[in-house]
Amino acid sequence: MDVDVILLGPPGAGKGTQAQRLVDAHGMRQLSTGDMLRAAVKAGTPVGVAAKAVMDRGELVSDEIVSALIGEELDALAPGQGAIFDGYPRTAAQAETLDRILADRQRTLAHVIELEVNEDALVERICGRYTCATCGKGYHDKYEQPKVPGTCDKCGGHEFKRRPDDNEDTVRTRMTEYRAKTAPILPIYEARGIVARVDGMADIEHVTAAIERIIAS
Repeated sequence: MDVDVILLGPPGAGKGTQAQRLVDAHGMRQLSTGDMLRAAVKAGTPVGVAAKAVMDRGELVSDEIVSALIGEELDALAPGQGAIFDGYPRTAAQAETLDRILADRQRTLAHVIELEVNEDALVERICGRYTCATCGKGYHDKYEQPKVPGTCDKCGGHEFKRRPDDNEDTVRTRMTEYRAKTAPILPIYEARGIVARVDGMADIEHVTAAIERIIAS
C-alpha cells in the first residue's frame, strides 16, 4: 500500500501493535527513529557512523542525521510500499523537513492518526502489566492473568517480572512529555485536514478497523 502515515500516541496507547498490524496486512514499513538509529549504527552505514560518534559523546543526534537516516530508509522501500512514521516528527521544524524529504521522492503524507487515550485508564493498563521471566508472554493484573495462578500459560514458568518504569509517576510524566511534543505539530497537519483520531482505549480489533477505514479513504 503506497500510503505514508504518521502514527501518534503516548507509550502504552497500542501504537506499536497497530503499526505491526499495518506492516503485516499491507507490507508497509515502520520507520521508528530509535530502531533506525540502532540498526544504522550496528550496520556501520555512513549515517550510522556519524550518529555513533555523536551518541558516544553523550549528545543528542541532530535533525540533520535523523533526516538523512529517514531518507536512506525511504530510498530502500520497494515500489508501492508505504511508510509508517513512529516518533518523528516531534517539532514543527522536523515536520517541515519531513515534507521536503517526501517531496524529493515524489511522496506525500496521507494521514496523521492519533491514538487517543484516557490518562487514568492508561495508568491502570500500564501499571498492571507484567511478563513471564522465561518466555516473555505478557499478562495483566486485571485483564489477563494466568489460567493457573503463578504458572505461565505458555511455558509453565513460575517467575514473572515487571518493567521498573511501569509505575504511575513515570506514566504520567510520559503523558506530559507526549502532549508537549505533539502540540507543535498537530496544528500543522490539522490545517491540511489530514489528522484523524481513534479511540486507543478501545478493543485492539476495533482500533485496527478504525485505522483501516482511515487509510482506505
